Amino acid sequence: MSTFIILKTGHTYPSISKTFGDFEHWIQAGIDVGTMPIQISDPRTDDMFPEMDKVAGVVVTGSRSMVTDREPWSEASALWLRHLVENDVPVLGICYGHQLLAHAMGGDVEYHSHGIEIGTVTVKCTEFAVTDELFQGLPAEIQVHAVHRQSVRRLPPNAVLLAGNEFEPHHAYRIGRSAWGVQFHPEFSPDVMTAYIRQLANDLAQGGKCVDGLLNEVNETVWASLILHRFGEIIFSRNASEA
Repeated sequence: MSTFIILKTGHTYPSISKTFGDFEHWIQAGIDVGTMPIQISDPRTDDMFPEMDKVAGVVVTGSRSMVTDREPWSEASALWLRHLVENDVPVLGICYGHQLLAHAMGGDVEYHSHGIEIGTVTVKCTEFAVTDELFQGLPAEIQVHAVHRQSVRRLPPNAVLLAGNEFEPHHAYRIGRSAWGVQFHPEFSPDVMTAYIRQLANDLAQGGKCVDGLLNEVNETVWASLILHRFGEIIFSRNASEA
C-alpha cells in the first residue's frame, strides 16, 4: 500500500507545541486516510524524499521559514513537489506549503505589502470552487484561520483561483487535477488560533492591530476543516481504486 506523507517544513512556536502539539499532529487529527500508512518526512533533516511511486498523497505543512529565503531544503522540496504534480499525485500545501507549491509551479511569492494577516477571517469562494473536488458544496463565504506574512503574489500559470479576500486575493487555488494550495490553516482549532494571537500579541500591538479584537473574533471554522478531511478522502479513494 502507498503511504500518505506529511512534509514537515517547520515547527510551530515551542510554547504552542508544548500545549497543543505541532503541525503534523493537527493534520493527522483533521484528516482521515483510513488504514493507509502515514509518514512524517522532514526535508530539513532527511537525506532523501519518499519515492514518488510509493506516495499516495502529500500535505505540506506551515513553517516559520520564508519561501523567499530559498533555503536548499526548501528548493529541493519545491522540485520534488513539481514532480508529484506533473505525475498527478494529490498534494495539499498549507500556508508555507501553499506558497512553496506556487513557487515550484512558476508563481511568485513575496512579503505581503500590508504585513501580517492573522486570526479568523472570511474568504469568498470563486465560481470555480463550485465544481472543484475539494471545495464543491461549500458556502459562498467561509471562515478560516490564518497567520502569514508572505503571500502568493502571482499564481502559477494555469492555476485556478478558488478563494480569496480583500487582504489576500489568492487564499486558495488548484493546479491541474490533484494539487491544491490554501493560504489559511484548515488544521487549526480555535484554541490554536488563539494561542498564535497571544504568542504574537506584542508585535501585533506595535503594528497597530487590536489584539483583544482579534481574540474576540476567533471562531470555529468547520468548512475549512472539511476541506482537510476531504483531501484525505480523495487520497484514500484514489489509492483504493488503484490497488
